[in-house]
Amino acid sequence: MIFPFTLLRRTALAIAAVLASLAVAHASEASQHAFTRADATKIIATARKIVTPRGIERLDKVRIGGIEQWVSIRGSDTRNPVLLFIHGGPGYVSMPMSWWFARGWEEYFTLVQWDQRGAGKTYLLNDPAAVAPTLTLPRMVADAQEMTQWVRATLGKKKIFVLGHSAGSYPGLELALHHPEWLHAYIGVGQLTDGPESERRGYAFALDAARHAGNTVAVHALEAIAPYAASDRLVPLKDIYTQRKWLGVYGGVMAYRHGSSAESDLAELSPDYTDAEIAHIWDGNDFSERPLLPALLGLDLTGIRKLDCPLIIFAGRHDFNVNSDVAAEWFATVKAPSKQFVWFENSGHLPMTEEPGKFLVSLVNIARPIAVRAGDAPPAGR
Repeated sequence: MIFPFTLLRRTALAIAAVLASLAVAHASEASQHAFTRADATKIIATARKIVTPRGIERLDKVRIGGIEQWVSIRGSDTRNPVLLFIHGGPGYVSMPMSWWFARGWEEYFTLVQWDQRGAGKTYLLNDPAAVAPTLTLPRMVADAQEMTQWVRATLGKKKIFVLGHSAGSYPGLELALHHPEWLHAYIGVGQLTDGPESERRGYAFALDAARHAGNTVAVHALEAIAPYAASDRLVPLKDIYTQRKWLGVYGGVMAYRHGSSAESDLAELSPDYTDAEIAHIWDGNDFSERPLLPALLGLDLTGIRKLDCPLIIFAGRHDFNVNSDVAAEWFATVKAPSKQFVWFENSGHLPMTEEPGKFLVSLVNIARPIAVRAGDAPPAGR
């Protein structure tokens, strides 16, 4: 049957009125819905989702060193070389910020990260009272060794890249020293070498900057902890915190910034952490620093003069947190099958976040070719 025109017109107008009322209702409902963290993390999770046929995207609990530890594995092609990222701190996890800086890495490497013993999701997963007695530097090194073995076995790789950042550069360098056969190369970022000398130079930087700025509060606070790192005894944690506070204010952690919140705030949007986990994300940082940080900063690793795997150092020109000049001086003394030092001129202690483009290009142009030459990469264009 053919509807008369007037009936069709009335029907159309009625439908339009219903649709308009639905639109108004939807707009009203939407206006009442505040944009939440869940909305933001869903967008980020969808945008970075690994959808390639040979890709891998895992977030699992793995038993390492006798406890459950959270591990993330992400990459667009499992034929790519593996890069194990050992975060710093102690207890300062990098996984929750990696949605910002590491998405490009996952096209060229299979990226493995884990929240170490006493840190991040792993801290929240275990009984702190049971873990506390195990928070020692030897145990952290042993965990890194066990994790490396697990990664190699799980992903079927004879060799992998290990990237150690800041506090993680100590177990990373220990891996390079004692197990070079496991590594394509060791990549140090914010590399710890001579801890006491690094501390002294960081203190001098902060005090000089405070005096130049006429900041009497900072000057008095810093002068009160002098002589800083000047003896054989470990620096008290409260003095470390004072030095770090003012060092960060004057751009010694993130270049040209008054602190590092531009990096740590990225954690708030991580899809890998629940709201409950994010609310306590730095509990492990506080927990781990007490037993580990003074001992870590008391290490002098400058006696390491030879490595049997390639060595790559990425250093922020403005890094006074773990002094990059001290790292450069050590690098000049080390012999390795090959070695390369890359300066990040607009970075401090966090070049992966401060200069993510150059960091990616450097990984692809300097590190990945080592694996390509070893046959541990897919053919070009495939």
